[in-house]
Amino acid sequence: MSQAADVKTLGTSQARDELDRLHDLLVQADAAYFQEDKPEISDAEYDALKRRYLAIEERFPDLKRVDSLSQAVGAPPAEGFAKVRHAVPMLSLGNAFDDEDVADFVQRGRKFFERDKDLDLAFTAEPKIDGLSASLRYENGVFVRGATRGDGTEGEDITANLRTISEIPQRLSGAGWPEVLEVRGEVYMTHADFAALKARSVAEGGQDYVNPRNTAAGSLRQKDPTVTARRSLKFFAYGWGEVSAPIATTQYDAVMRLGEWGFVINPLMIRTTEIEALLAHYREIEAQRATLGYDIDGVVYKLDRLDLQQRWGFVSRAPRWAIAHKFPAEQATTILNSIDIQVGRTGTLTPVARLQPVTVGGVVVENATLHNEDYIAGRDSTGQPIRDGNDIRIGDTVIVQRAGDVIPQIVAVVAEKRPADARPYVFPERCPECGSEAVREANPKTGKLDARRRCTGELICPAQSVEQLKHFVSRNALDIDGLGDKQIAAFHADGRVMQPADIFTLEARDARSLKKLKDQEGWGETSARKLFAAIDARREPELDRFIFALGIRHVGESTAALFARTFSTFTAFREVARAAGNGDAEAHGALIGIDGIGETVVQSVSAFFANERNEKALDALLAEVTPKAYVVSAPADSEIAGKTVVFTGSLERMSRSEAKAMAERLGAKVSGSVSGKTDLLVAGPGAGSKLKQAESHGVTVISEDEWFELAGQE
Repeated sequence: MSQAADVKTLGTSQARDELDRLHDLLVQADAAYFQEDKPEISDAEYDALKRRYLAIEERFPDLKRVDSLSQAVGAPPAEGFAKVRHAVPMLSLGNAFDDEDVADFVQRGRKFFERDKDLDLAFTAEPKIDGLSASLRYENGVFVRGATRGDGTEGEDITANLRTISEIPQRLSGAGWPEVLEVRGEVYMTHADFAALKARSVAEGGQDYVNPRNTAAGSLRQKDPTVTARRSLKFFAYGWGEVSAPIATTQYDAVMRLGEWGFVINPLMIRTTEIEALLAHYREIEAQRATLGYDIDGVVYKLDRLDLQQRWGFVSRAPRWAIAHKFPAEQATTILNSIDIQVGRTGTLTPVARLQPVTVGGVVVENATLHNEDYIAGRDSTGQPIRDGNDIRIGDTVIVQRAGDVIPQIVAVVAEKRPADARPYVFPERCPECGSEAVREANPKTGKLDARRRCTGELICPAQSVEQLKHFVSRNALDIDGLGDKQIAAFHADGRVMQPADIFTLEARDARSLKKLKDQEGWGETSARKLFAAIDARREPELDRFIFALGIRHVGESTAALFARTFSTFTAFREVARAAGNGDAEAHGALIGIDGIGETVVQSVSAFFANERNEKALDALLAEVTPKAYVVSAPADSEIAGKTVVFTGSLERMSRSEAKAMAERLGAKVSGSVSGKTDLLVAGPGAGSKLKQAESHGVTVISEDEWFELAGQE
């Protein structure tokens, strides 16, 4: 079955558009899956979207977004539970979708350690449980606290609910466990327990549960632990967080020790040095999938030696030393009843298919993404066929695919079943929300049209302004308790909140108003007071969250964190971004010189700060909030913390990627270009223009051996 245009056939402009499109879809998918436990699409479709996303990144490395959703972790903690700060972040995993991806993963590891002679890398492989991640803290062998993963940094305190799970020991067995031990694993529900709960609920006239994963997640978030206790949840241990002393030297041996201490570990875990053995184990687990009695959505591979894991390090919020090999997509056939157009916060008009309900992979699917008008037409702006080349019409019989339990998509049309009266779909050229013209911008270099059509209404478009405000208060941005999508939409509709600054003046304006918030439907004196207090609590936001909250196009969480790490204060970042927006070449160079920042992001940031309306809104906002300075965490004895380092030439004792990982671990900032703000240039044999630039700027130049000595690695 044919899919969208092969990545190998995409031009640079098409690839950039496709990355942006996939990013938007994945963001929406993650929000539904992680924050609400109500996925809009299947695991299969999500993985298909992510697979295409990663393929484009691999072929067009210059277009790679540093806010890649393959590097994002979960979602922030939900309201209603105390928050727990993870001493060691709970990271997400990168994904592999075929054998070649797995081979590439292993080869990357071998290349990273290529200077270690006679090193035969071993990897573990184990089923990827489709449940809810949890972290369990033990002190002196006693279970004292449990939390969800949340956003990887902060989760929800669900200790009372976790105590109801019989497979989580209240006191560790055996001996040899460290004084402090955080065990990590997956809470899940078996198929048998899910079927029993579903039948019991139907008999009692209760809710209809969708699938075991969502039910397990919802069970852990019950306010009453006795409800959780009746759900028969299970737990597999597969890792650890903070430990006061090492528990093993390898991944495999560490997990075996968890088993000795009373935890249930998965019996299908193996260790091997061969790619072929990893793939054979994947296929063996896939063959057993239907008989395991619980849901899995792939196999996880991890580098076995723990010291090598630390050396290989991390990229954004995912380890380089682990990857999840996902199972293939699931599909079904149904009928397209209608097409709706939704307007996003950047003005993008996104078509959504309304489908005859169909069950795909155990989940009822009623909506699916149609991406853009070219996808509906079956051909891109140059006339090249995409998907299966057939256009999509209302009334068509279509094949729907779920990937990743996130957002379903239509992957093909059953042309022979098309109704005789079906007509080609005419995509609107005006915004359905405000009536403004909706255009497809042309790339100034290639002249090719953008794949997406955008509303030109900007601030006068209610959909855009509302979505921007929703983004501003979202969990990964300012995360204001009690101010969610529904409240923002209502406040915008009655004129209470029209721009971000209005949020922070809401209480003062409410005090002068005759129409008090506490008197409005759905509100009261207590709830209004709590909202105002929650808003006040966000008047000094973390710098990376604040930059992300601004909603600058192409600036996701990781990009915002990179800017925060580089500039330390919002004032410094704004000054450089504003200068770049005014055409200052040096400022543009300062942005593009940040390792991991590309031209697309620089242009977007420059355009944002060159917009007078944005600057005015930002001034109003900064009159109410003061972003905190970003503090880089580094070892207390690090001599390079806070310094900007550039590597050039051939490095003989380590690979370039390991050098970068080492510098960042020690609190340094790694740049790809030399400027007057560069502190150190580490020059290996063959250093060229960067060495000359460093000398002209008076930058300190050191050798690789001197770098190791400075880094305390001698």
